[in-house]
Amino acid sequence: MNLLGNIIWLVFGGLLAGAGYILAGLLVCITIIGIPFGVQSIKLGIATLAPFGREIVVSKDSGGSLQAIFNLFWAVFFGWEIAAAHLVLGIILAITIIGIPFAKQHFKLIPLALFPFGRELR
Repeated sequence: MNLLGNIIWLVFGGLLAGAGYILAGLLVCITIIGIPFGVQSIKLGIATLAPFGREIVVSKDSGGSLQAIFNLFWAVFFGWEIAAAHLVLGIILAITIIGIPFAKQHFKLIPLALFPFGRELR
């Protein structure tokens, strides 16, 4: 069932969104200062490509002060827009019965979009 959900997800926008996150992450990685943010954008892109059957968990080594600063910077400048987009798309999809599984995936991606540092995909 996860495979079918991921295929439908990719066809109806997941491929474009994931490729956009990955491309943006690669562009941000050009600068040395942007590498940590580029890596998180690539991680978000991979999560967006195949969200069904994956969980977003807090990593064991999370909680450092540098990660907190990076998460704050990310949330202020990038994360809130991405999280708002996932929230709006999730609400729109939740209105229809067919879209509920896809809405759940959008809602699952919101914490990763807001605070990607210290989180892993499993």
